[in-house]
Amino acid sequence: MPAQVKTIGSSGQISLGKENAGRTVTVEEIETGVWLVKTAQVIPDTELWLHEPGVKRDLDRAIAWAEQNPAKATNLSGFEKRIQRRR
Repeated sequence: MPAQVKTIGSSGQISLGKENAGRTVTVEEIETGVWLVKTAQVIPDTELWLHEPGVKRDLDRAIAWAEQNPAKATNLSGFEKRIQRRR
């Protein structure tokens, strides 16, 4: 992509084009007056635990199992009998 000339508005903003509207980016100031802008995906703090190696491995195994074992209707009366026997 050839270089483009943009003017920073009075509020400190520049437009990267409507095709980029709503995207999340990181902005890194490499040196004074030089910025590196990259598109990014953000993981909420409350979901970071899902990306820990052990949790990710367990989730991958659970998803693989679910893909190999489609859901089926539960026989509730049979289930209730099994529970009653265990008490």
